[in-house]
Amino acid sequence: MMSEYKLVLWSKEEYLLKVFTFWYNSIMKTNEQIEKISALLSISPKQIHQVLDLTSEGNTIPFIARYRKEATGDLDEVQIKAIVDENDRAIKLDERKTAVLTKIEELGKLSDDLKKNILAAEKLSEVEEFYLPYKTKRRTKAMIAKERGLFGLAKVIMQNGDVATSAEGYLNEEVPSATDAISGALDILSEAISEDVKMRAWVLNEIKQNSRLMTTEKDGSLDEKNVFQIYYDFSDKLSEIPNYRVLAVNRGEKLGILTVKFEHNVDKMMLMFESRYNAKTNAYLKTAINEALKSKIIPAMERNVRAELKERAEDGAIETFGKNLRNLLLVAPLKGKVVLGFDPAFRTGAKIAIVDKTGKMLMTTVIYPVKPASGKQIEQAKVELTKLITDYEVEMIAIGNGTASRESEQFVSDVIKDNHLSAKYVIVSESGASVYSASPLAREEFPDLTVEKRSAISIARRLQDPLAELVKIEPKAIGVGQYQHDVSEKKLTENLDFVVDTVVNQVGVNVNTASASLLSHVAGLNATIAKNIVAYREENGVITSRKEINKVPRLGAKAFEQAAGFLRIPNSTNILDNTGVHPESYKVVDQLFAEFGIQELDDAARAKLEKADLNQLADQLAVGKATLKDIISDLLKPGRDLRDDFDAPILRSDVLSVKDLRVGQKLEGVVRNVVDFGAFVDIGIKEDGLVHVSRMAKKFVKDPSSVVAVGQIVTVWVYQIDQSRGSKVGLSMVEPKALPETDDKQK
Repeated sequence: MMSEYKLVLWSKEEYLLKVFTFWYNSIMKTNEQIEKISALLSISPKQIHQVLDLTSEGNTIPFIARYRKEATGDLDEVQIKAIVDENDRAIKLDERKTAVLTKIEELGKLSDDLKKNILAAEKLSEVEEFYLPYKTKRRTKAMIAKERGLFGLAKVIMQNGDVATSAEGYLNEEVPSATDAISGALDILSEAISEDVKMRAWVLNEIKQNSRLMTTEKDGSLDEKNVFQIYYDFSDKLSEIPNYRVLAVNRGEKLGILTVKFEHNVDKMMLMFESRYNAKTNAYLKTAINEALKSKIIPAMERNVRAELKERAEDGAIETFGKNLRNLLLVAPLKGKVVLGFDPAFRTGAKIAIVDKTGKMLMTTVIYPVKPASGKQIEQAKVELTKLITDYEVEMIAIGNGTASRESEQFVSDVIKDNHLSAKYVIVSESGASVYSASPLAREEFPDLTVEKRSAISIARRLQDPLAELVKIEPKAIGVGQYQHDVSEKKLTENLDFVVDTVVNQVGVNVNTASASLLSHVAGLNATIAKNIVAYREENGVITSRKEINKVPRLGAKAFEQAAGFLRIPNSTNILDNTGVHPESYKVVDQLFAEFGIQELDDAARAKLEKADLNQLADQLAVGKATLKDIISDLLKPGRDLRDDFDAPILRSDVLSVKDLRVGQKLEGVVRNVVDFGAFVDIGIKEDGLVHVSRMAKKFVKDPSSVVAVGQIVTVWVYQIDQSRGSKVGLSMVEPKALPETDDKQK
């Protein structure tokens, strides 16, 4: 009530001054944050301001990246997300600083220097380090010693006085002996030293720069496949250890296979502390320093370092996963083909599903093509498969790459050859197919089918249109990452969802054929609106224009603005409805056509557009140059599919085995997965071969994803066939005569 009373008494000038001060401080703080983000991301403050303004207005990242290029200076989705993420991180950091400063101030211990240091902190961990001495702690030995009146004796030790004599003056019922008194005083000193912020920071840096991480075997019996064998006696400098090794060590430790320790230069640390506290001739103080270092500071810094290593490794793994997922989603679709999905199995038989050119299920069945099926069953399976291929005019067979895949591949290959069929087959990654087939979405789509048959449909469809099918599956279940089960699930999901959203909007979505799952990834739409679009189609027939989309229930003006440019309507009378041109720019196109005398978008019209002077036209039409460039690009190729620029799957009609391989043999393969240490390539045998990072080029390669991408078709040579490890095949992307020596760092 008192504050309200004071407010009433403020003069107009005082009130305006307070409002101005608050506004000014807010602006200054925001500008400071933006400057920091600018320095970190190498993006101008103006661009960052624009992005944050646009997002605060409810605009989505895909919309901003595609339709607000003039405002952002042509930033892409990744850059825009980085700005948003860093701003959120800055806000959280600022909130924590405010909370810490408030708590320390309440204790009456907030000095100007401390306040300055906290405000200057760049990380949450640094803020927590400054806050450490002021945190409410559980009752410690040092607290008990202070309660017993031993603080004075601790001072004597610090001053290198006569400790033994002085200790006698601190004896009482709770401190019965001089030894107890000295021990309590050392507890006080040890705790105080352990909370020395500057020295903790020095130790942390020393560990990061010079310490080593070591692993030893704890229980090798738990490592049935010897996956962690190289870590049974392993050591690496913390500053050099690669991300994938960090994740491998963490997993081995979690499974109880490995013991993880650090190797530090403790003598160097002791000397630094002795120098800081002038303890070279002070045996008692040395004891306190030793206790603080070994029992408090070093363990805390080890936890800090491991957390930081884990975070860095997780971020790296998530980034790699994201790149792989993007490339997988952009694999060229095999449109307009009747596809037979083949989900292999040994005992339970292969599940077969045939889908038409639009992905509609035509039939499902089960055949028994491989052992332990009897010879009679296998022969019957050949007859059945031949009939299915012939009757349904199957052009492509998609074989899942799971259990019994290569045996099934041999079976399919024999059927094609023996019956002189024109069908081709493709090995398709079935990662996530089982997850989809057991999901509520699959049950809703195919309520009368078994889980296995749904899986066969998914395999067939992901060959026709990988993007449309893979969006139905949790991204982390798709299987194109490394150690995805060892990273933060929340962070992984957020990043992979962003990748999916980005690709879906870059490709565009046919509003009349897309599933609710695919539509939900379109900018501005959610699951409810996506389902409403599907329901509207079913009730009213095909949507004939973008304008009609406004009739969908719960699809408001903002949602339409964000989504419209990414929704395609091939059958619309307005050709612009099947392009990336946003409805807000339709008038610009009308003006453009009028300028060039274009009546219809034929070859002559496209020739005129190709020769257009963008600078002159942009000024003339009062539109941004970047926007105009995108408009003309869309007009030149209406209905263009971004994915057509990427490699299509390799079609096969015959099968290879390890026995068919020889060192030096040249092959074509499809990149299935890219990891920190190389890439796994499908060359047509049971197990994917590995191209180690050292075999990717004649020059040093730091990041495999800079050389290859998931889905890419590459030429490789067989480098090594390791029979001792289950016929593991080593591949090279460099011709044998030019194979480089593998340096120790790359190993």
